[in-house]
Amino acid sequence: MKMPDSPRVLPRSVVWLFALASGMSVANVYYAQPLLDALAQEFNISQGAVGGVITATQIGCALALLLLVPLGDRVDRRRLMAVQLLLLVVALIATGTAQSASALLAALLLVGMLGTAMTQGLIAYAASAAAPEEQGRVVGAAQGGVFIGLLLARVFSGAVSDLAGWRGVYLSCAVLMLGLAAPLWYRLPVLPAVVNSLSYPRLIASMVTLLRQEKVLQVRGLLALLMFAAFTTFWSALVLALSAPPFQFSHTLIGAFGLVGVVGALAAGRAGQWVDRGYAQRTSAVALMALSVAWWPLSLMERSLWALVIGIVLLDLAGQALHVTSQTLILRTRPHAHSRLIGLYMMFYAVGSGLGAIGSTAAYAYAGWQGVCLLGAAVSLTALIFWWMTWRGMPGVTTLPPGVY
Repeated sequence: MKMPDSPRVLPRSVVWLFALASGMSVANVYYAQPLLDALAQEFNISQGAVGGVITATQIGCALALLLLVPLGDRVDRRRLMAVQLLLLVVALIATGTAQSASALLAALLLVGMLGTAMTQGLIAYAASAAAPEEQGRVVGAAQGGVFIGLLLARVFSGAVSDLAGWRGVYLSCAVLMLGLAAPLWYRLPVLPAVVNSLSYPRLIASMVTLLRQEKVLQVRGLLALLMFAAFTTFWSALVLALSAPPFQFSHTLIGAFGLVGVVGALAAGRAGQWVDRGYAQRTSAVALMALSVAWWPLSLMERSLWALVIGIVLLDLAGQALHVTSQTLILRTRPHAHSRLIGLYMMFYAVGSGLGAIGSTAAYAYAGWQGVCLLGAAVSLTALIFWWMTWRGMPGVTTLPPGVY
């Protein structure tokens, strides 16, 4: 396998393009969440079954991580990105013009696949295009775009649906994504060719080998699983708590609390710079301690909404700092396998999110909001203890050249 030459420092405009494209791509996966009631009414789906809309999208996400994201290690990333973007536009149009529930679910599965493939492909692309000394900063910027895209997707979807209906959301997004095609094609750097002799089946099978051999992936993946489980524990139960007495907030107002998390995007780029300077383990320690401490103000929500805001800021800052740190360390292990490494890492994320969603609703049903906070604190402390048990021998204690761990 021929390794690419060391890339040059990326212009700031290109880094911003990576962030913008990542945010716009991931947003497509989450537009449906505020639209469930409208979709249920349009297609005569029961309230109990309309969750299948989200399930279809998440199945698409999982399929993308396993089957599409790894392609970036075998084919030209720039051309792959162009094909995926055009197919995503078609999937968005198919969603916006769906005339039956089955057509809607099929189209949303494709939106989940292609939106996820583009998002994670762009992060791998950014890591490969960045010079070694700025890899953390560039990955952090792209991940910051993802985080903002996640938060703003629900706000955008709700606002556009009020003006143009739910179909207008997907059709307008198709236009926006199509408008992104030219900047991506002409501005994203052309990477040196990497000759990969693996066939597609062997490429997918090699992910098992990577998972078995890479200790950094194993450790940071488990940290991601625990961190995202804690993260989802909070966000899954928050709507239950704030929509019930004594608050009884509207869904719009509850969603506004998510905008507080934009502060977390600021941590993404900064955390990447700290990794570039060799402070990955210190960043991880501080992030995990903040993640654990965050549950104290969150537990005081019923006394003060300001405590809730402080807790959200701590939770999001910690989560994004740890996420970017883990991604950067993993991507430095094997420069020729960035796409497969991202796909594997995000599978840990998916498992953690699923476990957190299940655990949080069960905890809330049995012990209310305090039970949710106890569960989240326990998971966060488990992550901190696991980091303490495994940090020695991991990269990020001192500055090391990429690829030597």
